[in-house]
Amino acid sequence: MDKGSASNPNNDLCDTFCPSDHLEHLKGRVLEVAGLSEIFKVLGDETRTKILYLLAHKELCVCDLAALLDMSLPAVSHHLRLLRALRLVKYRREGKMVYYSLDDEHILNLIREAQAHFTEER
Repeated sequence: MDKGSASNPNNDLCDTFCPSDHLEHLKGRVLEVAGLSEIFKVLGDETRTKILYLLAHKELCVCDLAALLDMSLPAVSHHLRLLRALRLVKYRREGKMVYYSLDDEHILNLIREAQAHFTEER
């Protein structure tokens, strides 16, 4: 236990409220979070994260994803629609097959960084 934490249960908070005077330029930046939070909200679903993780390794058709995740085609399609809407995945049609891949390198980097953070030792 930290010294003094018994007497102050909110040891991780400032003792007084006194925000800095030079924060105005950051207020506008808060609005930029809206799009970011949507991406993280979509990624908060384990199935969608699994889909992105699998697509980080290889382009896969909807049937492959359904088999790997032990899900129905409509259920996988639903998740892919949400991922497409946020430009996290893209698709290409080849005859009767539809193949999905990550939309761009940014998504792959996001997955790699999250995985590196999760596996690092403290």
